[in-house]
Amino acid sequence: MTVSTNPFDDDKLHEECGVFGIYGHPDAAALTVLGLHALQHRGQEAAGVVTYDGKQFHSERALGLVGDTLSSESVIASLPGDSAIGHNRYSTSGGTVLRNVQPLFAELSGGGFAIAHNGNLTNAMTLRRMLVSRGAIFQASSDTEVIIHLVALSQQPRLVDRVVDALRQIEGAYSLVILTQKKMIGIRDPLGIRPLVLGEMEGGVPVLASESVAFDIIGAKYVREIEPGEMIVFTESGIQSLHPFPQQKPRPCIFENIYFSRPDSLTASGSVYEIRKRIGAELSREMPVDADLVIPVPDSGTPSAIGYSQESGIPFELGIIRNHYVGRTFIEPTDSIRHLGVRLKHNANKSQIAGKRVILVDDSIVRGTTSIKIVEMIRSAGAKEVHMRIASPPTTHSCFYGVDTPERHKLLAARMSVEDMARLIGVDSLSFLSMDGLYRAVGEPGRNDRSPQYCDACFSGEYPIRLVDHDGGQQSQLSLLAEA
Repeated sequence: MTVSTNPFDDDKLHEECGVFGIYGHPDAAALTVLGLHALQHRGQEAAGVVTYDGKQFHSERALGLVGDTLSSESVIASLPGDSAIGHNRYSTSGGTVLRNVQPLFAELSGGGFAIAHNGNLTNAMTLRRMLVSRGAIFQASSDTEVIIHLVALSQQPRLVDRVVDALRQIEGAYSLVILTQKKMIGIRDPLGIRPLVLGEMEGGVPVLASESVAFDIIGAKYVREIEPGEMIVFTESGIQSLHPFPQQKPRPCIFENIYFSRPDSLTASGSVYEIRKRIGAELSREMPVDADLVIPVPDSGTPSAIGYSQESGIPFELGIIRNHYVGRTFIEPTDSIRHLGVRLKHNANKSQIAGKRVILVDDSIVRGTTSIKIVEMIRSAGAKEVHMRIASPPTTHSCFYGVDTPERHKLLAARMSVEDMARLIGVDSLSFLSMDGLYRAVGEPGRNDRSPQYCDACFSGEYPIRLVDHDGGQQSQLSLLAEA
């Protein structure tokens, strides 16, 4: 889970991938590419599509953005069939190499098997060692390949039972979309940590995706979330919903509501945009400050800044303008250019800032490197005071369930008090949303400390799934496989 060393990185936590699937549509490949385009924010380094045409499987996988690699007529023409699954990937310690790009495909005893995975298995290394000792040969460093081997070795007679048998041996967070010769299968882990939603196109064509925005772009309607621990199977005969795992209290990832999901997505808690506005309103009530302007750190801080402004009555202005046309690499990072890197993406709107007391609203602070540069830029633009308000609790722990985070000692809030962080960043004041405030914003009365309603381990350090592969339970992440 090593964070990119790119000097122009925006210093955010990164969701590692998005998945998509469609069953029974003549334009399956094109619709999958469109769905992946809508899910591009969940992974920008690689993408892939696998289709089935009734006789054979077809696959296209590439490094880069969906629009640059998969959207041409020639690529779509090479992917015939009326069923398809797709995947966007944000690489971490596995590296951006083609063999790790999903969907992964294998010929099993019962036929072709393609799988796309969002999440991370916390016992993948343990299982991998066991499988290698039994003669398994791995082609990639992704923990998703462990699932394929477990399915291949299962002695259950039916494919669905073989998949269930495999998943009962794994621990961790996952949402899966699987394509075979006769079925498309969607599965969500028993705690529901990683998201998966069901949609429907005209004529009853089923669609699966990590977020509902993938349905909007193809004209599908949102039906519901796949339930935690649910396996939904699509065949020519219809749809079957199974619950093959022992029921557990759901713990969906709360950071989906703060940052990962697009603001125009829908979750079980409602509109992500409205939730983020409520987060900003909670932050204003908890941490008020006398100021002239509320300014978001774009783009992720914008809905919360609107909520803060509306609740406080302090005017909202776009005091920072973002350049959306900067890639992950731009120019050779010499020391002088490295210092200016943040200005490639953000520029202060001086006419709004000069002489004003400013409240900066952002979704989180990870390492703090970007926050320091943003504050320097705002002060250089003539701000009289700079107060920072963060629309989440302090990020004090690493995630091991499918989110790219630094090792814990690199997280600013894990090694500094709020006061020390404020001095380092250079603000007049710094405040974070409380845990209860966050839970209120998503529709709960507060956090149930005995039985939390969400996975909030990045804030609380309370991991709901065992970290089997970790060295003595320490925060070092060196022993983990590359995440899906």
